[in-house]
Amino acid sequence: MDQDRRGQWLRGVLDVCVLALLARRESYGYELAQALDRAGLGQIQGGTLYPVLLRLQRTGLVAAHWRDGEAGPARKYYRLTPSGEEAVRRLSTEWRAFAGRVDDLLMEEVTSP
Repeated sequence: MDQDRRGQWLRGVLDVCVLALLARRESYGYELAQALDRAGLGQIQGGTLYPVLLRLQRTGLVAAHWRDGEAGPARKYYRLTPSGEEAVRRLSTEWRAFAGRVDDLLMEEVTSP
């Protein structure tokens, strides 16, 4: 996939993807980056991910707390707030509708003579 296009797409949906992961369970930044990579979105650098987490925190969708590491330094864990839980439900619905329209357009293009 073209890296520029991937970057443009990610800028539009990374917030939603992070919220969706945090809806499953609380997590820390590196773990979130690994989960995004495993989901097929590619490697997300800290310089991209941490500003997203900070923005979500500032808007009240995510809360953070420090937890001592078992074998290393403390880690900052993120979890959804009640507002974040509502946002991920709403954004999930909005995304599915939007992506469905894009899929419809692409299918029309592919199947048109």
